[in-house]
Amino acid sequence: MMETKISAIIDEHAADPVRLIDILQDLQNHFGFLSTDTVEQTAHLLNIPRSQIHSVIEFYSFLYSEPVGAYRILLSDCIVDTLQGFQTIMDAFCQRLDIQPGIIRSDGKVSIATTSCTGFCDQGPAALINGIAVVALDIDRVERIVNLIEQDVPINGWPSDLLHSEDTIQQHGFLLKQDIEAGSAIEALLDRGIEHTLNELEQSGLRGCGGAGFPTVNKWRYCRQVEADAHYVICNADEGEPGTFKDRVLLNKYADQVMEGMTLCARLIGASQGFIYLRGEYLFLRQKLQQTIDQRIQNNWLGQAIAGVEGFDFDIEIRMGAGAYICGEESALLESLEGKRGIPRIRPPFPVTHGYLDKPTVIKNVETFAAAAKITLAGASSYNQVGTEDSLGSRLLSISGDCARPGVYEYPFGTTIKQILIDCGASHTCFVQVGGPSGALVPNTDFHRQISFEDLPTGGSFMIFDDSRDPLAIATNFAHFFAHESCGFCTPCRVGTTLVKNTLDKVVNGMGSENDLAELKKLSHLVQHYSHCGLGQTATNPVMDSLTHFPEHYQAKVKGQAFTPAIDLEQALQQARVLTDRTDADAHLEQFNE
Repeated sequence: MMETKISAIIDEHAADPVRLIDILQDLQNHFGFLSTDTVEQTAHLLNIPRSQIHSVIEFYSFLYSEPVGAYRILLSDCIVDTLQGFQTIMDAFCQRLDIQPGIIRSDGKVSIATTSCTGFCDQGPAALINGIAVVALDIDRVERIVNLIEQDVPINGWPSDLLHSEDTIQQHGFLLKQDIEAGSAIEALLDRGIEHTLNELEQSGLRGCGGAGFPTVNKWRYCRQVEADAHYVICNADEGEPGTFKDRVLLNKYADQVMEGMTLCARLIGASQGFIYLRGEYLFLRQKLQQTIDQRIQNNWLGQAIAGVEGFDFDIEIRMGAGAYICGEESALLESLEGKRGIPRIRPPFPVTHGYLDKPTVIKNVETFAAAAKITLAGASSYNQVGTEDSLGSRLLSISGDCARPGVYEYPFGTTIKQILIDCGASHTCFVQVGGPSGALVPNTDFHRQISFEDLPTGGSFMIFDDSRDPLAIATNFAHFFAHESCGFCTPCRVGTTLVKNTLDKVVNGMGSENDLAELKKLSHLVQHYSHCGLGQTATNPVMDSLTHFPEHYQAKVKGQAFTPAIDLEQALQQARVLTDRTDADAHLEQFNE
């Protein structure tokens, strides 16, 4: 029976090892976890080593080699969720369900653990329950969830209000004023031609909206020129940067516009296959996105001979991530899409020449594809009439934290932090974190700075912290995040992020010294300059920024002596004293402050 089901699931994916992660997710959905027997048969049927499958399972947070609860609760420990009451919610679940974090309940019904940002910082505290988002958690909602779990009510039978979330758009601009009509941008492309459309996109000044800001049309032109038997278009919907949720809103409310942009790109570069790489935390969006794909096929805006044009063939397939922040990096995403661990590739070569399956590939962020469709329809002048000389157009910001009106805001490039804080109802702001943990900490003395590529570039995260917040606590949360999310490929990041985390913990716990502060700076330099990819190169930004802007908070924690141990040595010896029945003075260690 088990062998038959495994075989059937693998056959649904054409027994293709490239689809390994999809296969493992389907197997896990059926069996609850990925047992040794399941792995062994899967390896046999796919003709790949068991070690390869085990390594993939170990890499992704949402794949389990051991049993988990029938109800798997994952609470977001993103800093914004933490400040909104994460610990209160965790304690309430544990008390009412009689469980402990990381330990499955004896009856196997439920387990609880933490996860990184779920993409709902505007509606925290948030959790994933069997992969489905549950937001705005409070004690009342916890009680209702606990009752449903204890009554064995399947999640698809829960009251709709428990599973409801908002797509709060607080400020519209060029991109968000209204969704485009399906097919309208494609018709504009077909009327004007490929070169005219490429020129229009070039004149718009559109840059990649994932954070790097590389001119969009440059990649598309270059990829178009590469001769190959296949080209690919990939929408990077792995929105994993803590504090970012704009892509979630775009995919839920503007999916047609995003897919229109992908289809335009396919026509421009000569691709017939596209993928939406959807982060595992957005599983709840998959069915709706598939319905949009099906509707576009029915209306001849996807599939064969799009709009009646022979040779204009393009399909979009949704592939799910499995819980790995690093897969937001484009080459790591490619590895994941090919069924592997999400380890960033050594570059060059770059994806535009050697991408998915070693073929020319364009990978762009959700917002970039949505903007490309709107520009193609409305024209470059409509887009670049706002912005700065070097940063044309607008940017979507995911605003959360200490403000009255969190949500998605569209701003022209060049908007100051001060203006943004006024608009979202923030007061007594101490600092903001622009671009997520990997971005920049901006203190209140610098709120004249602007959102732009020449000043403060950002992938969209904008977290606000008022003067009641402890900068060290926030830096510590970020340090733990990066240590957890390091892919482990290179030593500077794998070891360095852990050493930074441990040293920062030592300081925050009052056991640090001036030497530890110096060590933090030294470690940060090493991680930044010698890591393989962008994760490590930006992982210590929060520590360095907080050391620069809030040195007094660190000084208040350190002890006067040159060195202090990270543990209480006297307490550490207590077990030895008990075991040896020593109570005399010589069995105690006195620690002196000099």
